[in-house]
Amino acid sequence: MPFGCLTLGEKKDYNSPSEVADKYDLGQIVKSEEFCEIFRAKDRNTLKMYTCKKFHKKDGRKVRKAAKNEIMILKMVKHHNILQLVDAFETKKEYFIFLELATGREVFDWILDQGYYSERDTSNVMRQVLEAVAYLHSLKIVHRNLKLENLVYFNRLKHSKIVISDFQLAKLENGLIKDPCGTPEYLAPEVVGRLRYGRPVDCWAIGVIMYILLSGNPPFYDDAEEDDSDSRDKNLFLKILSGDYEFDSPYWDDISDSAKNLVASLMEVDQDQRLTAQEAIAHEWISGNAASDKNIKDGVCAQIEKNFAKAKWKKAVRVTTLMKRLRASEQGESGASAPAAGAAADSNPDGATPVPPAGSTDAAAASTTAGSDTQTAAGAAPSLPSAARREEQPQARCNGDVPQLLPQRQGD
Repeated sequence: MPFGCLTLGEKKDYNSPSEVADKYDLGQIVKSEEFCEIFRAKDRNTLKMYTCKKFHKKDGRKVRKAAKNEIMILKMVKHHNILQLVDAFETKKEYFIFLELATGREVFDWILDQGYYSERDTSNVMRQVLEAVAYLHSLKIVHRNLKLENLVYFNRLKHSKIVISDFQLAKLENGLIKDPCGTPEYLAPEVVGRLRYGRPVDCWAIGVIMYILLSGNPPFYDDAEEDDSDSRDKNLFLKILSGDYEFDSPYWDDISDSAKNLVASLMEVDQDQRLTAQEAIAHEWISGNAASDKNIKDGVCAQIEKNFAKAKWKKAVRVTTLMKRLRASEQGESGASAPAAGAAADSNPDGATPVPPAGSTDAAAASTTAGSDTQTAAGAAPSLPSAARREEQPQARCNGDVPQLLPQRQGD
């Protein structure tokens, strides 16, 4: 379908609201995300259903940038494991993005409903994700917010494909990227450490996803009290920086050595040594017969329900708030000497040199906020971010929100 409705960069070539209404019948709001509202939409001619994301320009520059960025990236991609752009409109007051409608469930829900679940099932999921990411990387596109909430089954048929959604934080890799972005628990060490980064961050996130799907546990976590988010996030980021995770018993006792090898190769702290998506596809656990057929459902499901049933691990978007506070503190402390445990921070949700603590946002929906390319001064002294909460939405950000608790690394 042509996208003649929208030409990015032309200031006055707007669509009228009636053009949208004449072509699509928008139903009620399905959910509200931080930067947009989600609707079910029906094409008035074909009666086919789609998902519509509506961005209000009055909500600010970040919202406008998020919409334009997602449209730009989605117009570049066409892959069967990526939710496809169908149509896009820009009126004077809004952006409308129409996407394929995925009617299946999130991967977690699918696992919980299975009578039998094995490594081979996980391998099938990971293969599809890796193929989509390898395609994106061939176009020099970095997704920057791969996580379980952004992986859904396209429909409810038995052999439905997996599709990747949410490209608001995606970015073209024209040289290494500096601004931190993403969801805290999935951030790669180079993002947390505020180093320049690129496509390898997506491979790290895939390793985190695979770890969770095989054990039901997150690889990095902290047992600090729920209301002590600053301490919890500081410890979380410290563990990520050092790659401090284990294949702990009994959760990994029945998992094959081949699976553990692939996880470890994807979660390699040194991004130059990390497996690429294309290399991971060639791994015996993905393309060979190394994935075990043993039923691991009971153990995995028990841990999933324990770790993820609550919104605790879906507080995905602490990063932005973190970064906002960070920038504020940078401006206030730029003339002061660096604090002992303080550090410099960047302006985006993915990581800070040392470890950024986070203000938290409860969320259970799979949505990420738009990425912004705002850069912060390297070497400024950040403090802990406060939590600008948007209830019921997981968010990952990119707009100056990840504070740091550790000193900045050299070579940043």
